[in-house]
Amino acid sequence: MDVIALKNIKKTYATGEAAVAALQGVSLAITQGEFVAIMGPSGSGKSTLLHLLGLLDRPDSGEYILCGKNITHLKDNQLALLRNHLMGFVFQQFHLLPRITSLENAELPLIYAGKRHLKEKAMERITEVGLAKRALHRPNELSGGEQQRVAIARALVNDPLIIFADEPTGNLDTKSQNEIMELITELNKKGKTVIMVTHEEEVAEYAHRIIRMRDGKIISDDKKAGRTKKDAAGDESISMNAILSETQTGAKRAELLDHFRQAFFAIVSHKMRSILSMLGILIGVAAVIAMLALGTGAQASIQKQLSSLGSNLLTIRPGSHRLHGVSLGVGTVTRFTFQDVDAIAKLPGVKLITPSVTDSAQLVYGNKNWNTQVQGTGTNYPAMRDSVPVAGRFFREDEVRSRARVAVIGNTVLKNLFGEANPLNQFIRIKRISFKVIGVLPQKGSAGWRDQDDVVVIPITTAMYRLSGKQYIDSIDVEVADIALMDEVQDNISGLLIKRHRIPANKTEDAFEIRNMTDIKKTLEATTRTMSLLLGAIAAISLLVGGIGIMNIMLVSVTERTREIGLRKAIGARDSDIMGQFLIEAVTMTFAGGVAGVAFGALIAFLISVVAGWTVIISLFSVLLATMFSICVGLIFGLWPARQAARLNPIEALRYE
Repeated sequence: MDVIALKNIKKTYATGEAAVAALQGVSLAITQGEFVAIMGPSGSGKSTLLHLLGLLDRPDSGEYILCGKNITHLKDNQLALLRNHLMGFVFQQFHLLPRITSLENAELPLIYAGKRHLKEKAMERITEVGLAKRALHRPNELSGGEQQRVAIARALVNDPLIIFADEPTGNLDTKSQNEIMELITELNKKGKTVIMVTHEEEVAEYAHRIIRMRDGKIISDDKKAGRTKKDAAGDESISMNAILSETQTGAKRAELLDHFRQAFFAIVSHKMRSILSMLGILIGVAAVIAMLALGTGAQASIQKQLSSLGSNLLTIRPGSHRLHGVSLGVGTVTRFTFQDVDAIAKLPGVKLITPSVTDSAQLVYGNKNWNTQVQGTGTNYPAMRDSVPVAGRFFREDEVRSRARVAVIGNTVLKNLFGEANPLNQFIRIKRISFKVIGVLPQKGSAGWRDQDDVVVIPITTAMYRLSGKQYIDSIDVEVADIALMDEVQDNISGLLIKRHRIPANKTEDAFEIRNMTDIKKTLEATTRTMSLLLGAIAAISLLVGGIGIMNIMLVSVTERTREIGLRKAIGARDSDIMGQFLIEAVTMTFAGGVAGVAFGALIAFLISVVAGWTVIISLFSVLLATMFSICVGLIFGLWPARQAARLNPIEALRYE
């Protein structure tokens, strides 16, 4: 039974508008164990015939029988399996990957056979070709003859049925030529079928059968007597069926770890190109991290400021009379009293309530003075405004009733009047009236243009009747028991005040104002959230630009590595293997750039907080978002170059200059 049988094979190449008939009805049979040399002048079709025999190209018509099975119409992945399991290739140009060792070059077919665990076989083959001491040397450290020996070891590593040699001595000197031909002859003696293309008569003499071609046809087929051929029956058919079943059963091929290893070698071997590719992603991710940190920090600052104002809070302020649309001043219509406070406190849903009056005054302590805001309020103020003193205490209810001259001061007042000294139990003068300092309020920072720490809080009765002479309350703060009751309580308060002050229906809008802190909080949060998203979207544009850079670099990489891709396909890599490797390269570069970008973005955010004094918060969400986005960029923008690489025809890729 013939190991290979060709029946009426035709192949035509289109060169521009002209068509060149490379093979014209070639029929050929090769039995197991033969050493066949194919000769002919340039353009005779000998290389085309070898490529078709080695499944690197497809015929236009005719039949190809391999080990008794017609494989003419097999799919590309099935042909890749056959090349990997049954065939070994020795090329004139060697086609060794330059940045890996001789041993690693010999291991390549094992990767695509899913036999990486049998890598000791590669060392055995390297030893067989006499390069055991040169196994860890790279191709540029070897002579031409040694490089061809490595190529032969690579061809033998999967124990192929057939060895194809394309001008194996074309680039060698006479001594190396004889050594390589002796090696190939020994392989043939061990039972390997050898099919060789050569244009040198002395090389062809090593073969036992010489086929001569001209103009795409076989013009002579001479066999030498004296050699018995081994019949390739039965067992080879069984192995063929087993090999081809791998594409249906999903048998393990190149593992993911091997793809990562190959991708790592490719990235490291082109350091500058890889760094430039990662740089675009690094800048994009750093921008995302920094911008989201600023946005999150702004949200946190607003949350802190709003919490200092109180939660579930309604603030009631008197309205003002308007004449021809011009306000005549706050409080010219409605004036609140303590009776209003008591009435509101009895409404359902009201948790806490406190009235307040405000004034400005000059404070004096020793030889220091400071102009600040004086606020008179009730004992519920600390709970409602998150203002429990950090030192000392707040005034009590009995001190409110007795109009006690006690004060709780803010942090700004503390610094300007007392410096580092302890203010507790010290006396300050407010409008020439002496007050005892009994507590220090917690630090709250600025709210807009107003410093919330620049304040002195005293009992409301003291502020009204001893200090300012006011008869009416400036505002009333109400804390609602549940946020769900805010609107209901607000409506009840509005109805109560309208009724108590007998406000006409046409003047209710100007009579008083109720501010809902929850609405203000939601508005500010929505604004900062929108700003954060806007900043993140702007930063994401940098990532997209980086992704386009990755795609361009990967397309250039496909062009530069076309011959490498052709080699990988020749030794058994499937389209999915090539595509997977290039995708992994793209994702690895973007992921590495993303990790570096996270670190760089964190550094930028830290510098912003130090130099500008802004609050920045780097959240886990932003880190995960930026990292996942960088991986997606690698997948999306690496897909097209990977598909381009996977679609390359192996023989066209090997011929690429």
